[in-house]
Amino acid sequence: MKAHPSLSSRFSTGRVAVLTVLILVSGLLVARAAISGAPRQASAPENAAGLLEGFRHVEVASVSDALEQLTGRKMYMTHRMRPIFPTKFAGHAVTVLLKKENNNDPNALNGMLTAIDQGAKDSVYVMVVEDGADIAGMGGLMGTAMYSRGYAGAVIDGGVRDVAYLKKIGFPVYALGIVPSTSIHHYRFGGSNIPVTCDGVEVKPGDIITADQDGVVVVPKVEAGKVLELAQEMDFKEHSMYAYIEKLKSIEEAVKKFGRL
Repeated sequence: MKAHPSLSSRFSTGRVAVLTVLILVSGLLVARAAISGAPRQASAPENAAGLLEGFRHVEVASVSDALEQLTGRKMYMTHRMRPIFPTKFAGHAVTVLLKKENNNDPNALNGMLTAIDQGAKDSVYVMVVEDGADIAGMGGLMGTAMYSRGYAGAVIDGGVRDVAYLKKIGFPVYALGIVPSTSIHHYRFGGSNIPVTCDGVEVKPGDIITADQDGVVVVPKVEAGKVLELAQEMDFKEHSMYAYIEKLKSIEEAVKKFGRL
């Protein structure tokens, strides 16, 4: 009489068959997803947040060099644009323009307040005060509003005041100088979230503003990904060179090896 296979061997054979089918089905699904160009899991906000995080950890000098190399444009602000305390930040530009105009209108500057209250977390308030090097474009009250809304910082093509309080709350501001003056009755709101020229550099709404102790750089949002990638590469080379220079006591040899200066 022919022997029958045991129950355990039949079960093992069945299990192998099921696993084989599952593997084949999984392979077909993966192939189908690849062919159809299935989207990545990361959403746009996560990508935007990742860009900002990257710019927060790369040196502004490298960002400036990367921009000039990729676009041929100098997107850094001048030596006049200085921080009220040492800082480093990156965020998306919210732009505001103040036009010089003597007036008695109590509502002349309301638009700049609305712009602050509409700004999202990680914004950078970029204000241009027309011919305003000796006019405070912002102070403690505006700084407190930005701080409470999670702004990354502010860049003022004009002056800043209430510096002691801004330092107390730790809100970073770059400005052309520290002055006690006011813009009230001397300026009128000229628009928000419009292209402006801040200390000689074009800034559009949503551009990335990155700043550290070397200064302020504007990264056009359409170039941000490529600029960050090259700036990170430049940072890596430069940081690798320090130990190499110390060891060989030669900057020429380091430049030959890494191609970065």
